[in-house]
Amino acid sequence: MENKTETTGKTRLGEPNVIPTEVIQSQVDNYRNNQLLAINETLVMNDANAIWFDMLTLKKFIADVEKEASDIDPEVRTEDLGIRFYYAAYPEEPQEPIPAAYARRHTLIMIPTKKQDDLNYDFNPYEESGHALAVSLDVSGRAVAQNHGSLIPPGNSIVESY
Repeated sequence: MENKTETTGKTRLGEPNVIPTEVIQSQVDNYRNNQLLAINETLVMNDANAIWFDMLTLKKFIADVEKEASDIDPEVRTEDLGIRFYYAAYPEEPQEPIPAAYARRHTLIMIPTKKQDDLNYDFNPYEESGHALAVSLDVSGRAVAQNHGSLIPPGNSIVESY
């Protein structure tokens, strides 16, 4: 559904996806009043409730996924690629470049996926087999992945709308 606009020449992918603001607020509140509250009370901490990634980082990650997948399978279709977001937590003593203030807090790790047999498998192009695998543990210890955005907290929540 890709097309170019006559005035800008930029590619449009169709209408933007929208969610009513009341739904966004309700779901954010549900998380804060349930999961986040339970985490903070159980672990006696003030866990992150948001993470931010700059646009260039996200675009580069998507481009990297597309390139690496295409290098292995030149016939791969964009609609067969995706990104799985894993909830994760920083260690008690993070190592540089992770700030010490991120200790034990939530984060997201983005992992590429590739559709195979109608299932979206985690995909590691560094895997010897070079295709989508349920478990992709490369012997070199490398995987195409993205992590480390800016967390709130410890970042200032004044920038949040929800």
